[in-house]
Amino acid sequence: MFYADLHVHSKYSRATSKDADLEHFALWAGKKGLTVVGTGDFTHPAWLSELKAKLVPAEPGLFRLKNEVPLVGAALRRDNQPIAARFILQVEISTIYKRAEKIRKVHHIVFVPGFEQADRLVEKLSRIGNIKSDGRPILGLDSRDLLEILLECGEDCFLIPAHIWTPWFSVLGSKSGFDSIEECYGDLSRHIFALETGLSSDPPMNWRVSCLDRYRLVSNSDCHSPAKLAREACAFDMDMSYFAIRDALRTGKDYAGTIEFFPEEGKYHADGHRKCAVRLLPEETRKNKGLCPVCGKPVTVGVLNRVEELADRPDGTKLEGAAPFRSFVPLTEILSEIMGVGPASKKVQYAYEALISQIGPELFILESARTDEIERNGPPRLGEAIERMREGRVIRDAGYDGEYGTIRLLTSNSGSAS
Repeated sequence: MFYADLHVHSKYSRATSKDADLEHFALWAGKKGLTVVGTGDFTHPAWLSELKAKLVPAEPGLFRLKNEVPLVGAALRRDNQPIAARFILQVEISTIYKRAEKIRKVHHIVFVPGFEQADRLVEKLSRIGNIKSDGRPILGLDSRDLLEILLECGEDCFLIPAHIWTPWFSVLGSKSGFDSIEECYGDLSRHIFALETGLSSDPPMNWRVSCLDRYRLVSNSDCHSPAKLAREACAFDMDMSYFAIRDALRTGKDYAGTIEFFPEEGKYHADGHRKCAVRLLPEETRKNKGLCPVCGKPVTVGVLNRVEELADRPDGTKLEGAAPFRSFVPLTEILSEIMGVGPASKKVQYAYEALISQIGPELFILESARTDEIERNGPPRLGEAIERMREGRVIRDAGYDGEYGTIRLLTSNSGSAS
């Protein structure tokens, strides 16, 4: 089995880290336990040129670094083989357009198997809008027409709607989306076979909406810096190739499910108004007629509310035959809680590096490393915290209106041990 993070952004996207390059993605893939990583941003001319210069073909439709060197102290897979990152050509594209008297803003993750198809797409999109100013291009193009253009670039190209519930920029978002996938992509909707659920929702939330049953649910980091890789990811149980990944997502065969955030940690899970520090549950929003109880302005309707609006099944519904999932808290956040310092602090970073050097990659530590081994090599109560996380015994403060939520394992709101 291998893990893949299929949605990332390079240094050419806005608000991204300067080290969001191939070398750092490969380095952090090793630390996290990922095998396949999206390139992000391949429609950006400068980044595409860099991809062509630094990548060479690996397995069919996948690429590796041309000058790949062994990473000193790199994490090993569970079969003790060094992790060598593979890259899949991927870009997120934002479409903003008017349909049915409403402004639509929808993000899409686009995949192609090679540079020939990438060049075709770049040529077609460059005639429509500016693809040079941002690694995630913003185009005045209908979602259905984007999909048509992509399919014209090659039959093996495919598109996954991105973070489908996010209020502002998604296919089902409360602010500018649609009420179904078919409504968005029209006669070409049959070519959509997977949906990215986003950080603020998890599979059980999506199982409440029966019209989504036929789609594979995927999760990715959508990261803007390499250190955030694998905060969500997909798992596959097969030999690696672009085409095997596509077929697993299309059919469900060999798809081993997802690594998830606890959805409350996502920054659009609940309703609310960040300026007034107001967070609301859906029933509270309805009671207040969608207005902030402090300032009277409309609140941002979050993912939980939007799911309930479209749901035709009760909370707790389990979809028969659905791929498995597991909910994790990033290791640096767990260490931060235990140590009482920020996740970016030197103390946490030192402990993180020591753990992956002594035990293995982060996803292995979070998912299946023995708790006694974790206790021996980490700070006190780390094994207990990870055991609680695996069992879902967490304390949740939901995110809202662009503010990330907090998941705690050992402390209450007051900071006291539990």
